Amino acid sequence: MIRKFVMLAVFAMLAAGALPAQQAPDSQQPSTSSSSSSQETPEVDTTRQRKTRPHDYQNWTFNVGGGVNLPSGTTRTFVKGGGGVAEVGAARNFNKYFGFRLDFMWANLPLRTSALQLAQSPGGTNHVYAVTLDPIINIPVTQKYSGYLLVGPGFYHRSGKLDSSTAVPGSPCNAFWTWWGTCFNGNVPLNKNFLAESQNEFGFNFGGGVARKLRGNLELYGEFRYLHGKHNNITTDFRPITIGLRW
Repeated sequence: MIRKFVMLAVFAMLAAGALPAQQAPDSQQPSTSSSSSSQETPEVDTTRQRKTRPHDYQNWTFNVGGGVNLPSGTTRTFVKGGGGVAEVGAARNFNKYFGFRLDFMWANLPLRTSALQLAQSPGGTNHVYAVTLDPIINIPVTQKYSGYLLVGPGFYHRSGKLDSSTAVPGSPCNAFWTWWGTCFNGNVPLNKNFLAESQNEFGFNFGGGVARKLRGNLELYGEFRYLHGKHNNITTDFRPITIGLRW
């Protein structure tokens, strides 16, 4: 029995040695890096940068112009049309449609021959200085053409001087002396102060204009306005027509 058992054991050992366990072939490991991943993918910035939108208007604009003056109201009775006008101004714009404009204007008010006859004077000079502060409403029409409207208060200083006069001091004032503003209690003053006038008036003005862009921010404009001042029932009314440049 023992011999038989030993033989069986030897046979089992031989069988085990003749049939060694087959080693599983090495499995091919997949490549951990693909060709697509070999190149670094650029990082995409999904954050949109907010671009500052450029102004489609200028914060400040300036204007200079000249033209002629057409008197109106009582002023037209004593002043003839065609006097020269000069104007400079600046505007502060809050957007493309609205701003405020400050203007300084000088206007010549040449006396009519009939006014000089009433004054009994061979000649004289007369003019007005005006300062206005107006809201301005801009009206874009096309890339080249635009319009604007102005309305607001004004301060006016009218002054003038007669060359001489044969009027008798103390005589009753006629319509010219009343408008001239030198009457004293309805009479021509006893001294020669009535030869010169100087008076301040407050009032209003309104008007508008059109502009055409020339190049860059430079524009050619044409403007019509009505200005009215009053003090002690003495009025000054004139309508300047100006052409100029603004930028």
